[in-house]
Amino acid sequence: MTTKTPYAVLLLSGGLDSATALAIAKDEGFICHALTVDYGQRHCAELAAAQRIAQALEVAEHRIVRVDLGQIGGSALTDNNIKVPEQPSAGIPVTYVPARNTLMLALALGWAEVLQAKVISIGVNVLDYSGYPDCRPEFIKAFENLAMLATKAGVEGNKFHIHTPLLYLTKAEIIQRGTRLGLDYGMTVSCYQADDNGLACGCCDACRLRIQGFLAAGIQDPTKYVISRTVTTQ
Repeated sequence: MTTKTPYAVLLLSGGLDSATALAIAKDEGFICHALTVDYGQRHCAELAAAQRIAQALEVAEHRIVRVDLGQIGGSALTDNNIKVPEQPSAGIPVTYVPARNTLMLALALGWAEVLQAKVISIGVNVLDYSGYPDCRPEFIKAFENLAMLATKAGVEGNKFHIHTPLLYLTKAEIIQRGTRLGLDYGMTVSCYQADDNGLACGCCDACRLRIQGFLAAGIQDPTKYVISRTVTTQ
């Protein structure tokens, strides 16, 4: 008797976390369909990174869907008039994009239903993160419930699972896990304001978390920064 290999739709931003989530899903035996959302973010470097990662990890299919959240604004990542902060701030930072994960998961859910996939993977994390409300386990659970109510598949009794393998890992643990799986983090782009060549600023919240993660993991950071920076364990 053979067991059918399960399909999974994975949200792939081009950053460190989503790349690790993809590597984990592949390692767990899923046939991965990667979905990248071009939501009108400040730069296209992470979209190029997502294409590199999808090709390197040999996903079954990679799609880029355009949803222009710049028309809504309200975030430093979609409105060039709002400056990306380069110092830590209290509360939810201005880099929060209103309803971003809700919209992205909804797109992934639609594709999953078409593919008859029961798993949607997303690289959210509640330990080393920026405090975004749509990265919390309460949100993930609520979206699973929504998926059951809002889809033909759900009404017919097919349960969707939101796979969050990084949810309770530190950034260092995420990096260590991906490194063990052979993931090349040099392909990824995490910076909120990377230049057209994918060079990271080294100052924004995403860069700070990434730098600290590599230091804590004891692994050299392969990130290319605008200002030359070597991150080692020394």
